[in-house]
Amino acid sequence: MKRTSFSHWPCSIARTMDLLGDWWTPLVLREAYYGVRRFDEFQKGLGIARNTLSDRLRRLTEAGMLERRRYETQPVRHEYVLTESGRDFYGVVAAMSRWGDRWLSGEDGPPVLFHHRPCGHDAAAEVVCSHCRAPLRVEDVAPRPGPGYPDGLLSRPDVRDRFGLDAPPDDRTA
Repeated sequence: MKRTSFSHWPCSIARTMDLLGDWWTPLVLREAYYGVRRFDEFQKGLGIARNTLSDRLRRLTEAGMLERRRYETQPVRHEYVLTESGRDFYGVVAAMSRWGDRWLSGEDGPPVLFHHRPCGHDAAAEVVCSHCRAPLRVEDVAPRPGPGYPDGLLSRPDVRDRFGLDAPPDDRTA
């Protein structure tokens, strides 16, 4: 069954989900953040089928989140190293972990802690405004079209409602 592609939607969340595609891809990235680099280590840590892992590593490599580097020539073997794009995605995974720790971890508490080496404390992700550093809460944020939003969609009433925009001027009354 062919899945719907969101890669051209005017939404960074949809485009990101198109890249991630399923639950294995973020878990492959999690393993990379834990320092895993080699196929067999990914496979062992995740218990994932080899063909599924091959597909996810290929997708992440093609997307520029991982780089494939040869570490052995006889036989040829590669490792997978996080790129700048892959490292930049860490905040997303850390935010998912924080949410899971709060809402899904149960009485025993978080299964994994993230120790911030520079300050020496365990840390959790916080999503804050890039300007004022206040927590970014859904009730304090209003979406609005950015420079990459397709102009043609802004004339649709449902899109205008989503962004709280006034109705477009009626060209027939001029």
